[in-house]
Amino acid sequence: MVDTARDFSGSIPEYYDSILGPAQLNALAADLVKRMPVRPKGDVLELACGTGIVTQRLRERIDSNFRLVATDVSDAMLAYARNKVKGKIDWRLADAAALPFKDGTFGAVVCALGVMFVPDKPKLFAEIRRVLTEGGMLLFNTWDRLEVNPHAQAASEVMQALFPGDPEMDFSKIPYSFNDEGMIRGLLDAARFRNIEIDKVKIQVDCPSARTFATGQIRGTPRSLLLEKKGANPEQVIDKVAERLAAAGGAEPFRVEANALVVRAQAY
Repeated sequence: MVDTARDFSGSIPEYYDSILGPAQLNALAADLVKRMPVRPKGDVLELACGTGIVTQRLRERIDSNFRLVATDVSDAMLAYARNKVKGKIDWRLADAAALPFKDGTFGAVVCALGVMFVPDKPKLFAEIRRVLTEGGMLLFNTWDRLEVNPHAQAASEVMQALFPGDPEMDFSKIPYSFNDEGMIRGLLDAARFRNIEIDKVKIQVDCPSARTFATGQIRGTPRSLLLEKKGANPEQVIDKVAERLAAAGGAEPFRVEANALVVRAQAY
């Protein structure tokens, strides 16, 4: 049985890539990848590659002598990325908390906006450490708090109003709940990482219209399937989200500031 909250099938990857990509993900990807050495300590593993937004930049930045393995837990997202991104990339279906690789296989592990979705964080970081060589680098980003990300807060408020007390429908809570710097440092330290650096990053979310961005938020995530499962009309929900977004950042164009954290650590 498919977990609806993790189902990225159908047209979801296309909406995700074509709307959320240009509006916010490209900027976050560019910031993340510029922190990656051109010649890392070994081959590179990307977790939760999604539609390949970071993958493409990694392949362009990293020396071609290094292998790039891009993984995702979603067949649909992986298929979309494989079809879109060109270059020498090893695409693999993989669960980030149960990686199908031998110990010490990689010199760097990269994950863009993916660690938040793995329920067992200690297991995730233990697996990452296991597949990293000593001295290898972990590089990932994560959204800052919901309160400093008005684009997400708008959608969250609509979901709370439409489905009060339904945690499944308040989709924003998960990606915006892993930003406690003390907790992150503690988890990484326990998994045998050192030289932990956490930077705050600001980007501008920029979209032609609030309704277009709202469409990406609903149609480009499992929210659309969850709404249909609950008997709601996704287009009507998009209208409500667009109204909230417009109040925060304008109707046409839609622009707000967004906040994320970038974490870099070294395996020992």
